[in-house]
Amino acid sequence: MTRQKMLLPDVLRGRAALEPTGRAYVFLDEYEKEKEVLTYGELHARALAVAGWLSRRCGAGDRALLVFPPGLDFIVAYFGCLYAQVVAVPVNPPRKQQVQDTTLRIVRDCEPSAVLTANAMIESTRSALEPVHTVPHWLPVDRITDMAETGFDPSPCSADSIAFLQYTSGSTSDPKGVVVSHGNLAANQEMIRQAFGHDRNSTFVGWAPLFHDQGLIGNVLQPLWIGATSILMSPMAFIRWPLLWLSAISRYRAHTSGGPNFAFDACVTRAARGDIPELDLSCWKVAFNGAEPIRPETLRRFAETFASYGFSEKTLYPCYGLAEATLLVTGSQKGRGPRTIEADADALGDRRYAEASNGHARTLAGSGLILPEETLRIVDPETKRPCPADRVGEIWVAGEHVAQGYWRCPQATTDTFRATCDGEPGRTYLRTGDLGLVVDGELYVVGRLKDLVIIRGRNYCPQDIEHTVQSSHDALRSGGCAAFSVLGPDGEKLVVVQEIRGDQRRKADVRDVTASIRAAVVREHDLSLGDLVLTLPGRLQKTSSGKIMRAAARKRYLEAGFDTWTPAAPSAA
Repeated sequence: MTRQKMLLPDVLRGRAALEPTGRAYVFLDEYEKEKEVLTYGELHARALAVAGWLSRRCGAGDRALLVFPPGLDFIVAYFGCLYAQVVAVPVNPPRKQQVQDTTLRIVRDCEPSAVLTANAMIESTRSALEPVHTVPHWLPVDRITDMAETGFDPSPCSADSIAFLQYTSGSTSDPKGVVVSHGNLAANQEMIRQAFGHDRNSTFVGWAPLFHDQGLIGNVLQPLWIGATSILMSPMAFIRWPLLWLSAISRYRAHTSGGPNFAFDACVTRAARGDIPELDLSCWKVAFNGAEPIRPETLRRFAETFASYGFSEKTLYPCYGLAEATLLVTGSQKGRGPRTIEADADALGDRRYAEASNGHARTLAGSGLILPEETLRIVDPETKRPCPADRVGEIWVAGEHVAQGYWRCPQATTDTFRATCDGEPGRTYLRTGDLGLVVDGELYVVGRLKDLVIIRGRNYCPQDIEHTVQSSHDALRSGGCAAFSVLGPDGEKLVVVQEIRGDQRRKADVRDVTASIRAAVVREHDLSLGDLVLTLPGRLQKTSSGKIMRAAARKRYLEAGFDTWTPAAPSAA
């Protein structure tokens, strides 16, 4: 069976048979000590035990929720689902034993038949999920050796069968699960292998959460695909000690590692304080930056800061992707370094590209080359016609890596995954919602059609944040909230403008309201507000259909600002 025809369950079975003692995954604690290790043989055996348990309780195509703290049990559970042909649904683990509202909405949407988790999480997770959906079967994967069921022989799966659901941030009541097939995974894994120049010696180091596409598909599945070792650590360990990431790269002689823009900025900020550990980053060949937009200043500062530690600017590897395309869409060339262009800022505002000539320039960092396995078009989102070379348009993608659609959302699937481009009958495209242009084969992402907020490389739907804010205190006006991001000294920051209820203007305590909002946003979205503006009723502009005009709110915030509410504000609205 050729690599292109193999699916991930076949790959794991093969590696377990040929190199059972080979180290597949290593999980480091916050002191950089090896807390857990999984060989190919151990992963295969434990995944078979999970699959045997699932096969006796679930049917093919049933969903299983994966709820795990950072560690390797998640990987065991994921491959157990693949072997049993049960659809894995990774979700954010509870924080301080509190399940997030987004997780509850995912449960309502996918209706899991089983929950795979850690033994310590079962009681609190079950009590949170039961009012939403009764899940009949619960498995503590860390206790699977005590209940291993023998004799299970996985049936071959087909390329078009569903491997897992990758949930993205959707509307306030209906998060959307991207349906990723086994064929999508295999196609994108091979694209990543070729684009990144990987082989079995390409050791990985990663800290991204495993329930996100970058952590799972990039840092877990790609190393298995190529037969390399993956060194993993907790996201919180990185947040607290960013240079621990670089130390692990140096120690394990990693070939590939990366993250969103904020990860590189965090390392530069921490290095400026001193106390840099002994590092040799000369081993690092692919330092991928998967944010959009990628900040040229971030790339430059990181390269300059760590040049004396063996890091080369040519190692920087900008790329672009999204869950709807499984993961990767475009990628740089190994050893080439980033590309930038100076674009006329006024022309970009009109969705045109022109080289800057009058000093009013915007530096754009490229997000990599269009890969041979796909078709990428820049399309006018209104006319559905391909744009001329000098025009900015929506990025449309076609290829075997494009996912099947959204779970149980036929209209959204048609709108997003079945777009047809004028002049190309019979071919359908994924509409990414991102705006870009292609210059000399390089994709430059310049904005987005959809109102996403991107903080530290993660996408957040503003409606979700607004819903959280408005629900956090009785004094807040429903339908009177705008969430957006603005560029600050350290990257994008989240801003929320919220109207107070008219009958609460003199009654509510501003400190209580502020604390409630900030706590709710941290609890539900793991985000800190960069700025919170409490304003008077009717100050936010709306469309004729009553929708908040976020672009107008952002413009007013940056220019004149809003009337700030205080308990002593005058009564006239």
